Amino acid sequence: MNICVIGTGYVGLVTGCIFSDLGNEVICVDKLPEKVAMLKRGEMPIYEPGLEELVRRNVEDQRLSFTEDFQAAVEASDVVFICVGTPPMANGDPDMSYVQDAAKGIARALNRYKVIVNKSTVPVGTGNMVREIIEANRRRNVDFDVVSNPEFLREGSAIKDTLEPDRIVIGAPTQVVAMKILELYAPLERPMIITDVASAEMIKYASNAFLATKISFANSIANICDAVGADVIQVIKGMGMDARIGSAFLNAGLGYGGSCFPKDSSALVRTAEKNGYDFQLLKAVIDVNKEQPLRFIDRIRTALGGSFKDKSIAVLGLAFKPNTDDMRDAKSLDVIAAVLADGGTVKAYDPIAIENTKPIFPQITYTENSYEAAEGADALVIVTEWNEFKLLNMDKILTLMANPLIFDGRNIYDPVKLRRAGFEYHCIGRTTAALK
Repeated sequence: MNICVIGTGYVGLVTGCIFSDLGNEVICVDKLPEKVAMLKRGEMPIYEPGLEELVRRNVEDQRLSFTEDFQAAVEASDVVFICVGTPPMANGDPDMSYVQDAAKGIARALNRYKVIVNKSTVPVGTGNMVREIIEANRRRNVDFDVVSNPEFLREGSAIKDTLEPDRIVIGAPTQVVAMKILELYAPLERPMIITDVASAEMIKYASNAFLATKISFANSIANICDAVGADVIQVIKGMGMDARIGSAFLNAGLGYGGSCFPKDSSALVRTAEKNGYDFQLLKAVIDVNKEQPLRFIDRIRTALGGSFKDKSIAVLGLAFKPNTDDMRDAKSLDVIAAVLADGGTVKAYDPIAIENTKPIFPQITYTENSYEAAEGADALVIVTEWNEFKLLNMDKILTLMANPLIFDGRNIYDPVKLRRAGFEYHCIGRTTAALK
């Protein structure tokens, strides 16, 4: 099948690669000339494990191509996927301008029947909006259908998630249209749910909001564990063994970040408000997530005598999660900003995300490795749970630091071992009393 993918971000680029790898002819279109040129050279605009090899293979096999020519790409395709960004606006609504621009471009290029697929994360009603835009702007009286096919990939495991999804959701106006998209996914042999467009759009937001709720709930439990002397690791383990609850996304830490959970939770709250419902539960989830890194920062400040002034803080991990270079809503931003605002200095290391952090904080020091960051530090803060941080030589870290103070925002270390090694070790929801 001939496919056009509009947008070459995480969703668009991975979607295009997977469909081309399944034997389809895929054209990925982007309006940024430098991005298209980069992809044509085989250079990736994002970091995602395995993506570069997947792009190279399918380009060499002439199933995948990149272009700025929007009209030609749409005209040559049977199915057009809209995979553009919907970043949050100040009021919590998603910015739909990129989706609207894509719909207008599709309308101008519509030369024969096509299925238009919304894969961007969009609020309920977007399918109708896209249809109306295309109907109002098409130059030829050509029929088309609009489908919702939300993505559920996770940054850092996007390729695996696209090849082995828990479910494939197809929201279509008729069964006949749904079968056209089902045909594309059939080689994956994964569970599929076919529903109406509005329900498919809602499934995406509801899923992300519920996962965000699990994270904020775990963090709330961790805060209580700190107060009562319980061990949140054991509490969550006991909860997660209940099949009705499950252990996924039930981890205490600094809270969720990235491009999905913060944006989608806020957007669902706004959707509820516009339809007369006060989504108090989800508002509380968002509030807990905002407060979690601030509580952690206050603990660090207190341990350093009440101020970061003239203190050197080592930050390990910048990206919002491991195996990505994405800095959107990364908790490292909160930590670094607090230290700098209080007159402290920061040395930071991340295996991948340093280049994306430099434009945000050009004034801090970026190091080649964790040990260089720890040298002379008054406190070492773990922000992102990269595997390499779990395997550090802690005896060496102890000798390098000016003050053996570790704040573990992801609970990656054994508290008993680190305290026996000579560190003053602080984590989340795991008190000294609970670990004796």
